[in-house]
Amino acid sequence: MEFSKIWLSSPHMGGTEQNYIAEAFQTNWVAPLGPNVTGFESDLEQYLGADKFVAALSSGTAAIHLGLILLGVKAGDEVICQSMTFSASANPILYLGATPVFVDSEIDTWNMCPNALEEAIKDRLAKGIKPKAIVAVHLYGMPFQVEALQALSEKYEIPILEDSAEALGSSFKNQKCGTFGTLSVLSFNGNKIITTSGGGALVVPHKELKEKAVFLATQARDNAPHYQHSEIGYNYRLSNICAGIGRGQMEVLDSHVKQRRAMHEFYVCLFEKQDYVKVFNEPNSDFYSNHWLSCIVFESNPKQHSSTQLREFLDRFSIESRPLWKPMHLQPIFEKYPYFGGNVSQKLFENGLCLPSGSNLTDEDRVRIKEKINDFLF
Repeated sequence: MEFSKIWLSSPHMGGTEQNYIAEAFQTNWVAPLGPNVTGFESDLEQYLGADKFVAALSSGTAAIHLGLILLGVKAGDEVICQSMTFSASANPILYLGATPVFVDSEIDTWNMCPNALEEAIKDRLAKGIKPKAIVAVHLYGMPFQVEALQALSEKYEIPILEDSAEALGSSFKNQKCGTFGTLSVLSFNGNKIITTSGGGALVVPHKELKEKAVFLATQARDNAPHYQHSEIGYNYRLSNICAGIGRGQMEVLDSHVKQRRAMHEFYVCLFEKQDYVKVFNEPNSDFYSNHWLSCIVFESNPKQHSSTQLREFLDRFSIESRPLWKPMHLQPIFEKYPYFGGNVSQKLFENGLCLPSGSNLTDEDRVRIKEKINDFLF
């Protein structure tokens, strides 16, 4: 029997995106600038609050790259990076010829462990190397230990590049994720909480820094009547068409967060009687996750079920699920670089699974997910 595909996290249009796109075509604003870009940046700035400024870019990866440049990272420098994350958090470190230093997770938020972070900082300082930045990630929408990481950032005077690619709509103590770092990054890839097809943003504390980011993102063209360049630039600006999608998506962001959180509660109820399956949840009320992806971990298991077995079983019924991010320090391209911590992230990867979490999943989808998971468990 053939089943329609239930995706892990597919794009979810609100309906008004086409209005912004149509206006861009009608006014011939199809270049990587225009009213939609300006409007989208303004929408994000108003949503985030905290007196932040936003530069809309072609991807979250581009935002990380420019963020590291603005923090002064150069060839030969070291950058501390959360190990359990998508490779885009770490790849730009290598773009710049710098060295990544990876740090393990802690079990409450699955994000950068403050103890392991301080161990890494002390080790590098003892070797005469002061890391230039800390790339900390809000994994799957879960805020990291904000106060502990900020305290270490201030203590050792190392700025945080906050990777909020998965966390738009999440908050810590009622402050939005994307506003905690010295600089912060957002992503609007097709699988994110809202999408611009492809796109991202760099969040900065003042207007002059935004202007510098935009300058670098538009090939670093000097103010001259001819094409003159005194710095290396990049083609990283978001197009006016994609920004139009983003403007429409901002109108449904809050409802998307509400629907993703409802999917998380669906899984909490589904697994509540299975003590060997733990649903990834907020540690306490200070943390508010958008639950971009709902995740589970198989713990001590008397029935010998595993995350791999469940993933393969669901795939037979066209239900997509994915392993958790494989930690960077276990990846072939990164395994030679320094690593600090234990095996928290490795165990999460080996025993965890991301389940369908989209804001556009239907009641019919949920019935099939519940039925097939129960078939597997029982």
